[in-house]
Amino acid sequence: MFTGLVAELGEVAEVEHGDWGTRLRFRAALAAELKPGDSVAVNGACLTATEVESTGFAADVMRQTLSLTTLGELEPRSAVNLELPLRVSDRVGGHIVQGHVDGTAPVVSTEDEGFSRRLAFELPEELAQLVVERGSIAIEGVSLTVAAVNGPRVEVSLIPETLERTTLGELGEGGRVNVECDVLARYVRSMLPAVLGEGAPQAKPRSNPFMAKPGGNPL
Repeated sequence: MFTGLVAELGEVAEVEHGDWGTRLRFRAALAAELKPGDSVAVNGACLTATEVESTGFAADVMRQTLSLTTLGELEPRSAVNLELPLRVSDRVGGHIVQGHVDGTAPVVSTEDEGFSRRLAFELPEELAQLVVERGSIAIEGVSLTVAAVNGPRVEVSLIPETLERTTLGELGEGGRVNVECDVLARYVRSMLPAVLGEGAPQAKPRSNPFMAKPGGNPL
């Protein structure tokens, strides 16, 4: 579990593609806090550190993760947002982020607004349904507040601190990002059909032993 507050901008050191998936090696100071088997969020995707050195770590990315995220597009020297898992005693400065990317979305516009920058993304329809204005969303693993929603178009505003400390400052129109919607919205949507009586199994009518049989007398 994460909070969407990026701890460090790491760098891709090596990319190894194979039929089994992809192995990524990263340079990162926070590797000093990792051991093999630990979780770490890379651009919002929760990965397991398989090898750990003092200056970096490696992680294996399976095909399903590659199909749902932008991790397959990473190249050597690419910058990545890194976050270690939340400790029970930590402050939740962002929002609850699982590191389970729901999908990707393209950047459709960028606009400077004073010291901030406004980014707009075009979300797939099934994800746009999980986003509300002033709600939470994780973009590339960064916890953000939704500034506006217009159908599938979702906008966020970034302060200078976010622009400088994360990869979001380098995003331009046409770029693609990992998106994780608020986990509470996911659960609400999954429960709605049952609450509204849609798709719920219909109970079979129970026979009444005191009703008369057709053409006969009461039992």
